[in-house]
Amino acid sequence: MVQYVPVLARAVEPMVQLSGPSELEALREAGARLSHRLRGGIVWNVNSTAHGGGVAELLRSLVGYARGVGVDCRWAVIGGDADFFLLTKRLHNAIHGAEGDDNMFDEAGRAVYERVSAANAAELLSEVKSGDVVLLHDPQTLGLAPTLASCGAHVIWRCHIGADEPNDHFRAAYRFLAPYLKSVKTCVFTRAAYVPDELAGTNVHIVVPTIDPCATKNRELTSEAARAILVHTGLFEGPPPDALPEFTRSDGSVSRVNRAVDVIRLGRGYSRDMALIVQISRWDRLKDHLGVLTGFARYVTNGGVARLLLAGPNVNAVADDPEGAEVFNEVLAAYRALPHGVRVHVGLANLPMADAEENAAIVNALQREATVIVQKSLKEGFGLTVAEAMWKAKPVIASRVGGIQDQIEHGVSGILLDNPRDYDAFAAALKLLCADPPYAAMLGTNARARARERFLSLRSLYAYAELIGDLLERGSIAR
Repeated sequence: MVQYVPVLARAVEPMVQLSGPSELEALREAGARLSHRLRGGIVWNVNSTAHGGGVAELLRSLVGYARGVGVDCRWAVIGGDADFFLLTKRLHNAIHGAEGDDNMFDEAGRAVYERVSAANAAELLSEVKSGDVVLLHDPQTLGLAPTLASCGAHVIWRCHIGADEPNDHFRAAYRFLAPYLKSVKTCVFTRAAYVPDELAGTNVHIVVPTIDPCATKNRELTSEAARAILVHTGLFEGPPPDALPEFTRSDGSVSRVNRAVDVIRLGRGYSRDMALIVQISRWDRLKDHLGVLTGFARYVTNGGVARLLLAGPNVNAVADDPEGAEVFNEVLAAYRALPHGVRVHVGLANLPMADAEENAAIVNALQREATVIVQKSLKEGFGLTVAEAMWKAKPVIASRVGGIQDQIEHGVSGILLDNPRDYDAFAAALKLLCADPPYAAMLGTNARARARERFLSLRSLYAYAELIGDLLERGSIAR
């Protein structure tokens, strides 16, 4: 049931050109202090999927860099059945404050949650020992806390999601989770606004997520290489360019993109003859693909000239999201209902997930070839795709929700939509950026500078090292 994800140590030296030698040395020192305070213990990260979704991407980099500075850091992924992942998806949505089936948070739901949690915890106990530190990520894993704490492990809950304004759905989710929080030493959130009243005054820390500029998804990629990848996958039209569809993996080795993208559209692939608008996200209702289609249709029917691509992971590849296929089918139905004059400008793409780094290379190429990147979410804990686009100096249109509003300065490093359901405002933002390339380029330049200053991975790695190290030193987590 439990999967242990192998992650190689990653050298932090390549980050020196981005973060500077002083930050690099501070990180090395923090890693050495933490390793000493652990006294042979292990820092475990536990989540619910190894592929797809922001948490898996964060862990792949952070675990590797932690190992690179001498901390024994490992990654485990829990398993579960359909009932468990349906329940935890409802918990996920409710913590976002989204309407859902709160009736699932009853004794029958608790029985499902505790049955799967107990089975996973029993397997983890063969590896997790007294004195180890365990970071449980999001509501899927919190049920493991009592068992792991009882064996002497020191449990931290890392919640990546939350609601800007807590409501009854948010409170219902936390009533369900409250018994398991009693076994947690400290909690980590992305924003102060996400901390529930139940945890006010307790040991709570805020850590802003970051992206890894040395990861396959964010490595520099020439326009020729990006186009070669997109032509090879079938997303772009035209003869293969002189460049090969190659990319550099996180370990420095060079590979080729071999798989094609499953894309639905009218006619041939995209070309550079008009602007390309891209949203890349999981097939999740909170990402508001239907709203993107609606706003884009208004832009086109009012004379706008552009193409839209909605791209997400293969719907069968994300283990902890049982609604992915259902949401994709809703988006497909809406696409088919578009007038022909709009539909000819729209594509839907399921990106291959068999090789996580190949997937990342395709995403990298798409983001770099996009004219405008969109993240029109209804709810969002933190916009990793927003940070990725900012790092690539792309103009972004995004909703003023969750962590996104902390990432983008409206009119300076991107465009924020005050109301994600204001489709006319979205269409107007598309018109503005497509009609004024110098302004779009200025936003992109400012966005990259802001991403470099605030959202690169050494910052959050240092924060976690100091957080855990300080807790060990003060005895909040005592070996």
